[in-house]
Amino acid sequence: MDDDMLRAALAGLPEWTLSDDGKRITRRFEFKGFARAVEAANLAAWLGNRQDHHPDICFGWGYCTVSFTSHDVDALSRRDLDSAARLDALMDGSWAEGLSAPGTRSIP
Repeated sequence: MDDDMLRAALAGLPEWTLSDDGKRITRRFEFKGFARAVEAANLAAWLGNRQDHHPDICFGWGYCTVSFTSHDVDALSRRDLDSAARLDALMDGSWAEGLSAPGTRSIP
């Protein structure tokens, strides 16, 4: 993927940051509490299994950080950008307002 294509794709993912080496994109989600952070981590893991493209996930009280990279090419690929966009759509949709993600139940 050339630099112009990458810049155009990242413009559509404003919450994601590009690593200094240009090989990873990361987004930090913030919540009020631990249970929501766990749900977000589970949602990212669920999506990774569905896409067969697994993110790196770190979570704790009030946050969940998700990163995508393509280990097989040691760079960013279209799969990383597509996975980030799909996770955004899931997180920014009705689930983020307190409804359950597919296959989970919401924990208040």
